[in-house]
Amino acid sequence: MIQNALTKAKYGGRLSFTRRLPLVAPLISRTALKPIHYAASKLNLPPRTRTFSQSSFRTTSHTSLNDEYDTIYALSTAPGRAAIATIRISGAGWWDIYQALCPHWPPPTPRKATLRDLLDPSDTKNVLDSALVLHFPAPKTVTGEDILELHIHGGHATVKAVLSAIGQCRSKHTIRYAEAGEFTRRAFQNDRLDLGQVEALSDALSAETEQQRRAAMRGNSGKLGRIYEEWRQLLLAARGELEALIDFSEDQHFDESPAELMRNVTSQIGPILEAIRRHQKGSRCGELLKRGIRISLLGPPNAGKSSLLNVIVDRKASIVSEEAGTTRDIVEVSVDIGGYLCVFADTAGLRSSSSIGGVEQEGIRRAKAKAKDSDLVIVLASVETSDSSNSSIYQLASGHSGLSTFCDLESLKIAAEAEQAIVVLNKCDSTRDLGTLLENTKTKMDNLLPGRSPPVVSISCRDAEQSGGLDPGNIGTLLDILQTTFGTMTNVGDDLDLLGVSERQSQLLSTCTEHLERFKDEALQGEECDIVVAAEHLRAVAACLARITGRGQAGDVEEVLGVVFEKFCVGK
Repeated sequence: MIQNALTKAKYGGRLSFTRRLPLVAPLISRTALKPIHYAASKLNLPPRTRTFSQSSFRTTSHTSLNDEYDTIYALSTAPGRAAIATIRISGAGWWDIYQALCPHWPPPTPRKATLRDLLDPSDTKNVLDSALVLHFPAPKTVTGEDILELHIHGGHATVKAVLSAIGQCRSKHTIRYAEAGEFTRRAFQNDRLDLGQVEALSDALSAETEQQRRAAMRGNSGKLGRIYEEWRQLLLAARGELEALIDFSEDQHFDESPAELMRNVTSQIGPILEAIRRHQKGSRCGELLKRGIRISLLGPPNAGKSSLLNVIVDRKASIVSEEAGTTRDIVEVSVDIGGYLCVFADTAGLRSSSSIGGVEQEGIRRAKAKAKDSDLVIVLASVETSDSSNSSIYQLASGHSGLSTFCDLESLKIAAEAEQAIVVLNKCDSTRDLGTLLENTKTKMDNLLPGRSPPVVSISCRDAEQSGGLDPGNIGTLLDILQTTFGTMTNVGDDLDLLGVSERQSQLLSTCTEHLERFKDEALQGEECDIVVAAEHLRAVAACLARITGRGQAGDVEEVLGVVFEKFCVGK
């Protein structure tokens, strides 16, 4: 029983005893799921808190960390010629390095920039550079260790000389050049960052657009980690209530039946479950910003797909020709539109004809598959003469000038099934009856696709390429509509921090949702519910939350860190 009680008291990789349970008490009251650790009573331990970390790389003692880890250094600014270069040193050997480089100077005042001449340790008459020196004492530093920063001139020879001199400094601590991401790894190990913040930092370093930067900063605030830890602590407290019932129901009288206890715990689980679903939605929006919004250009041959792509990206990215079927394979181009990273895919024109060859047929198949896998589908329709002999396109509407709008029906069906779609009517420069033609086209599409008809925008790629003015070819209006659509696709309401939820975190939250749903199903069994199974579901949820932040029982943290730090540069 004692060993079992010990096992049940392990919460999130830590063994804690915070209060003794009086065995002679006739009743055990329960107040708002506050944690009561019953193992302490069986072992007759004093009423104090003990914490033992199970992670091999974590500790709460900065002194032991300084003794255990090497002193590392690296160039933290970008390599190459620059006005200033910053060299960062972290670890207990910082003082030995400072004494070797500045032997005639007193120690620098903490957190105050000081001008120093850096000398060659092997030849003190050789001045390497005049530098600004800053010392940041542990533990309130970026890594949790003592930090020494050298702000030197950014010439290649100067940087090389100072880095070489640091490696020659004598110290009882091992001094070596840092590995990629090692400064951030130490920040995590010393509780300066949680795993979610580390991932957000990686996203910030790789951000190319304004929206990517904003999403990364939301995840870097640490708010998400605090929320997940609050959930974990609440679940641990609830699990403690259930496991107390399992271990001590024979010799203790509880003021609640198992069914009542399960109902009370379920009432606490409900808000967490709803919040997790919001975080999963936020993750989907955040991933759109991070990986880019995938947009497929779909439509019949010669509708203007390649021309529109070239106009948007402002270069000849795709071949434009009057010959039908010029585009066979998918041409993908990335572009920043209003701070949103967009990945446009120019695809083969959709048509059905016995004259097309096998290569074009494969191109059409790929075009359909790409459109179905996209976040937004743009269907190209065009204004053509009403007597057009192209049998592969469908006449949507006609005007008073002998011109009509044509499009591929299969493209419209794919757009109607897509989450987001826009119909772009090209070649509008060829008609003076655009208003009537556009209105008739919208009416026809509403009849073809009732309740699913996408919005229609008129443009002219020819005017955009050849004309001047404020909005040639109405392309600016199209881009404004796209930005509005992107905002709708990535809207998470007022809680913008949800944009910082990563794909890895979302997958773990999905696992949490499954276990919480199973817990609720078990609770619905009433008096027949299995308390042991219910407690195990709560344990699994708490373990997943610990894996999100990298705290507690997170056995795969080292593997996750390895993947994350592969994206980091040396010196970060």
